[in-house]
Order: sequence, then C-alpha cells, then structure tokens
Amino acid sequence: MLVQTSANINYYDDEGLDPAYNQDNIHNSGFSIPYAILGFTGKAFNRVTFNLSINAAGSGGNILQQAWFDVEIKKSFAVRVGKFKTPFSHAYLTTLGETLMPTVPTSLIAPVILPYSLNAVTPNIGMGFDLGVKIHGLVKERLGYEFGIFNGTGSSVNAASKTFSDDWHIPSLLYAGRVTYIPKGVMPSNQGNPNRPKEDKMLFGLSTSLNVESESESTNDFRAGAEFAMLKNRLYLGAEIYYMNVGFTKRQKIDENYNYLGGYVQGGYFVTNKLQATARYDFLNRNGMSKDGFLNMPTVGINYFFTGYNLKLQAMYQFIGRTGHDTQLDRNNDDLGLAMHSGTILLQYTF
Repeated sequence: MLVQTSANINYYDDEGLDPAYNQDNIHNSGFSIPYAILGFTGKAFNRVTFNLSINAAGSGGNILQQAWFDVEIKKSFAVRVGKFKTPFSHAYLTTLGETLMPTVPTSLIAPVILPYSLNAVTPNIGMGFDLGVKIHGLVKERLGYEFGIFNGTGSSVNAASKTFSDDWHIPSLLYAGRVTYIPKGVMPSNQGNPNRPKEDKMLFGLSTSLNVESESESTNDFRAGAEFAMLKNRLYLGAEIYYMNVGFTKRQKIDENYNYLGGYVQGGYFVTNKLQATARYDFLNRNGMSKDGFLNMPTVGINYFFTGYNLKLQAMYQFIGRTGHDTQLDRNNDDLGLAMHSGTILLQYTF
C-alpha cells in the first residue's frame, strides 16, 4: 500500500489570464491525493513474477496503474506482458515513492508548443505506463536491455484502439528500447534511501522510441534520451537529456518537422541519517529547437524520513524562468499553462 497526500500552491504569471473575468494568479492549489495505491505482487514457480496495482486516486483507465506478469527464462532473457512502465527515462523508471522530488521534471510532462492544432493531446517528451509486451534481461551483471512494443496511448487507455500506419504501412504502435551499463552491479531503483547508506552504484543508459501515427493519426513522434545516475554513500546524482521529433503524417498535409530538447541534473545528500537536502535544474526549449529561447526551472527541496514508521515527508519549491527568446510573444507563449512559482509539501505512507 502507498498513500500520498500533498498541499500545493501554484502562482501563474499574467500571460494567458483574462482580467475581464477576474482570473486570479493562484490556480490548481490546495490539497490533493496524487496516489492511493493498493497493490499485489509476488513470485510463482521460481520463474513468474506478477504485479497488480490499483490507484484509487486515479480516474478512468488510470485507476488500473499497472497489471503485468513476467516470465524469466534465464537472467539474460525474460518476457513481460501487460501494463507497465515503458523503457524510457530514469525519472519515470524510478520506483514510485522513492524519487528525489514529489514531482518528475517539468521538461518531461509539459506539452510542447506547436503552431498547429491537433485533434488530440499535444505530445510531451515523457512516456510513463502503457499496455504492451517487452523482452528484457541482464547480461553478466553489467549490461541491461529492454525492447518492447506498446499501444502508445498511455496509461489512461486500457483498450486496443490503434490502427495501421498509412505512411509506413506498419502497425501504428509505440516501439521502444533501452540499454544500460551498470559497472558496479544492479542499480537500485531509488534516488536515495536512508536504510541503505553504504551504496556504491552507477548507471549509464540510452533509450529511444517511435510512436507511429500517435495523437489520433496526426503525428509520428520519435524520442531519444541519455541518462546517468549514481549512489555513493549519502550522495545521489542523476542527469538526463532527451530529444523529441514531431512529424506530421501525410494526411495532415504539413511538411514541417518540429524538434524539442530537454533535460535535467539533480542531486540529493543526506545531511543527517533522516534528512536529505535536494536540488534540481531542469530545462526545455518548449518552443522548438528552430526558435531561440528556453525554459530554465531550478528546484530546491528537502526529504525527511521517519525511519521505523514508513513515513516520508517531502517539500519542494520550483521557479520557471524564461531566457533567450527572440520576441516577447515567444517569451509569453513559452510558459503558458505552467506555474511560474510552485510549492509542494507531500506526506507519504507505505506498508
């Protein structure tokens, strides 16, 4: 079981607000329950592992957070089927509840800016949970790999709804892969744990994916990323850079391609056995690489672990700045829908 309760405050700048409607700068603030998960996991026949997790705080298809089984033929080759995390981004693949910050980097979740309207949600760089199948394994305790095929519709859709690609004449699905090098053995999927103060692990990773005729057959989205993470006693460090190309399908009759680049560097240090100080710098050229200017998003926080009680308290503050834009309009558009100042205090209990 995992339950998270948070207090949130978000301040938005004046761009995008209509004073005629007396719109306030404070929005999306108050209390929330990001996750209320009841999960069942186990291993059968010394070969099959399984996981079923329900998120009572979700809605629609997101109530089923994950549901999969994994058959290990040998350590270097296993097959997983069901709903689980797609193999992209260290930030998403870290175990829920064991992340450095209460929220993942904004550069992963912010929808990019396109000069055209889509008939579905504008894409973002991050992936998350999806339905599919993957093969994966660990070779000689040093080299990991994951290759999979997914629906590409994300965690909110639990049905088979895809078609065939008109452009490339292949199934319009998400094709994804990730390889990692772990020179000091298996890297724990946390970003600092007070119960494991003597870790010495390191990870290098490369990942890529292609979402064929995603967003209701309007775009083909290609993503690529590189990642680094390390745990050394009290210190955790992590960094990623990721790229996305959005190309319209022939049916849209739009020849342009749009490219986006984002990334972050973050770190945490246990000042005491229970208190972890954290910081992150996050960036995203949300307007696209063809235009100057990008978002820079520094974040600071602390984590306090109530050891022996399975309680964790997290607090963070993030500022979204804008720099290098050619025009004031580009500058104004770049952070639309994003809070300039945001603060979160989150209390988590696990059992």
